[in-house]
Amino acid sequence: MTAPELVLDKIDLNILRIIQENARMSNADLARELEMAPSAVLERVKKLEQKNVITQYTTRINPAALRQTLLAFIFMRSSEGIGSNVTTKELAKIPEVQEVHHIAGDDCYLVKVRTTDSASLMELMRNSFSKIPNILSTRTTIVLETVKEEQLLVIPEK
Repeated sequence: MTAPELVLDKIDLNILRIIQENARMSNADLARELEMAPSAVLERVKKLEQKNVITQYTTRINPAALRQTLLAFIFMRSSEGIGSNVTTKELAKIPEVQEVHHIAGDDCYLVKVRTTDSASLMELMRNSFSKIPNILSTRTTIVLETVKEEQLLVIPEK
């Protein structure tokens, strides 16, 4: 995902900081916190959405509530040439795959997956990853404990 070439002012950054912490905040509450008119805040939020600064509103669910307690990172090598996205598109289609990254070094991709247990991870490897023809090898690291897992970005004060 390429970074948008945008100039964000202090108000934009404050909007991003607030809604990143609480995307469910109403426009009226956001306006009150920013000491602005609700219509002005709504207009700014809509512009941030249109410019692809705000790309999505989501809900974070505790993986344990769905028994998805096994987190693994899988390093993959591929036979694809540089610039080809065939493998990444196939990996991205797999529901258990949460992230796919092109990486530098000996491996081509770093893939984050979440499953219920080691048996379901093995099933994922056998029934999904093995069907992607360009994957040459995998190395899997299973997470024993997560100390911090965040998607929050550091928003400058400006």
